[in-house]
Amino acid sequence: MSELPRVFVTRQLPGGSIARMREFCDVFVWPQSTPPTRGELIRNVAECDGILTLLSETIDAGVMEAAGPQLQVISNYAVGYNNIDLREASRRGIRVGNTPDVLTDATADLSVALLLAAARHMRVASHQVSSGEWSTWQPDGFLGAEVAGRTLGIVGMGRIGAATASRLVRGWGMKLLYTSRQDSAVAESLGGRRVGLTECLEHSDFVSIHVALTDATRHLIDATALRSMSTNATLVNTARGEIIDQDALVRHCQEHRQFTVGLDVTTPEPIAADHPLVQLPNVIITPHIGSATTRARHAMADIAVDNVLGGLRLVGRSMRHEVYLDNQGCS
Repeated sequence: MSELPRVFVTRQLPGGSIARMREFCDVFVWPQSTPPTRGELIRNVAECDGILTLLSETIDAGVMEAAGPQLQVISNYAVGYNNIDLREASRRGIRVGNTPDVLTDATADLSVALLLAAARHMRVASHQVSSGEWSTWQPDGFLGAEVAGRTLGIVGMGRIGAATASRLVRGWGMKLLYTSRQDSAVAESLGGRRVGLTECLEHSDFVSIHVALTDATRHLIDATALRSMSTNATLVNTARGEIIDQDALVRHCQEHRQFTVGLDVTTPEPIAADHPLVQLPNVIITPHIGSATTRARHAMADIAVDNVLGGLRLVGRSMRHEVYLDNQGCS
């Protein structure tokens, strides 16, 4: 039996960080490309000192109990941590880590890409070419919205929200409204104005969501919120799928075909190909690729491993990013 602390990693990670962790720990990496089932997760965390997990795994009291009293650290390979019962972890004295900052630029880039793709109907336009349906240039074909000079609403002016706003305001001269618990120095430098959610939605041509998923933000964008938006607005979500009432979104998009949507997150993930939201021509969906750049994903792996090693006090330093019960808000 190895005397090294045991760590279960729920998926193979890019780069060489796991090999580095093996120098200090007895590491088992889930070998499949799909997540472990709950039963497989519970079996594999038994007698673990650390768990390195993804958003696809729910780490609740049952999983922590299955790991046993020696579990010291849960490291999430993500900036979010809504998959972890933070209150239960705190009660048990288990430290929790995440991977913020390094995916800010990658996610902001995708937010802008989705905004432009939705506004310019790129999904259906590209499909016309690939399906062989493109017959001629049409003066009234795929008429979309221009971004320059329009009003951008950022829901959640945290790191990613601020980076998204900076790209669009400085690059396209957009006017900025934003929601936040406090004033943002970045938004102020961009000429932004902090407003309530309803005013932000009512007066924005393009809305991009960047709040963390909490009890307060679940279904923040519901049927009432959607009705407050212009019927030819564009809505983008690269945060968490549950922030939008997805059933309400389907109905709204069916009723208002000029309302366009770009999503990198859905409920559930993956979303079925025959889901009504997927079939709508005014919606473009990507498979949660906000952080999917080589630089960002490798950096995330480095931080996630450092959080494990720091949480287990193996490298003479503390965790690089630790999450506490009062860490709530914007990503």
